[in-house]
Amino acid sequence: MAKGIIDALKVMPAVTVTGPRQSGKTTLVKNLLPDYKYINLEDLEIRAFATDDPKGFLKTAGEKAIFDEIQNVPQLFSYLQVEIDAAGKNGMYVLTGSNNFLLMQSISQSLAGRVAIFHLLPFSHNEINLSPDISLEQIMHKGFYPRLFQHEINYQNWYADYLSTYIEKDVRKLINVGDINSFRDFIKLCAARTGQLINFSEIGNELSVSYQTVKRWLSVLETGYILFRLNPYSKNLNKRIIKSSKIYFYDTGLLCYLLGVKLPEDLQYHHLKGFIFESFVIAEVRKQIYNRQLNGDIWFFRDSNGNEVDAIIEAPGMVKAIEIKSGKTVVKQFFKGLDYWSKIPGNEKSEQYLVFAGDGKQMRSDSLVLDWRSVNEILK
Repeated sequence: MAKGIIDALKVMPAVTVTGPRQSGKTTLVKNLLPDYKYINLEDLEIRAFATDDPKGFLKTAGEKAIFDEIQNVPQLFSYLQVEIDAAGKNGMYVLTGSNNFLLMQSISQSLAGRVAIFHLLPFSHNEINLSPDISLEQIMHKGFYPRLFQHEINYQNWYADYLSTYIEKDVRKLINVGDINSFRDFIKLCAARTGQLINFSEIGNELSVSYQTVKRWLSVLETGYILFRLNPYSKNLNKRIIKSSKIYFYDTGLLCYLLGVKLPEDLQYHHLKGFIFESFVIAEVRKQIYNRQLNGDIWFFRDSNGNEVDAIIEAPGMVKAIEIKSGKTVVKQFFKGLDYWSKIPGNEKSEQYLVFAGDGKQMRSDSLVLDWRSVNEILK
């Protein structure tokens, strides 16, 4: 991604780096661009200057500046547009923000066509110097936010603080939540349904809120990079509808915290272990797509008879089918979904992968078997 940002600044006036809170956006751009002036718009005094005197603020910032958490001053975007158009230069500004909805709304209104957009998620597991003897359960339980690897932190306490900060700073800006505890319960209900088809009415009934409220709250979690949806795959684009979507969490550490998993070893017997592992694998693939700036997306396949493949990656020139199993020993039954998929006319040329929770790689006649440490090889 670092090279992509540098290259984009050569041909675009501005670059935006968005992603969840604490994913390392500020550290990345400051280290990558030491000659750019760094301005943090979380600082109330600086924010007041930008709000009250945007022209003077931009003059002080100069023509090479990083504006961190710029969504806090949405009126600044119109002035940035004027400065960009008047200067006619590339590589002027770098914008970062963790509230993706407010950020992208402002960009679409004022800076469309003038900014390249990058998404920075928490670490992928291959970006961390993992000890050879660390277990899958340990890494899924800890999660992948950079700060957890920079300092000795009680990460259960860290996730509690993270969730509170997210709700107080981001959620309250987007929606009018009368009972914040109901929204917390909603997040936990989503965690309990990770990897499963989401039923808006069912969740609404449990929380005594409307179907429309559940949809709105889910969109807030998506724009905050807490979770994401997979939609059903079909070669008929008109059939790729959202109503049957599955939900997954970007970070398994946060997911485990929401599920009340206290210790890594508790995951071995948890009733949602398979879905947590699915979330880990699919989030890893999604990180690869973002980090490599691939023009692709992830879907899941399921037909009316219950035949299913956990993930289908579709990108220019490629279709890849992935089955995900939390077992530590590969057995024939694991390939059932892939075998069915391969027999569907038109799927003969798609690549097939089985990712499992054990150790070792195998090349089968029609599928590549990868252990959890080798997920990044799917998109090599």
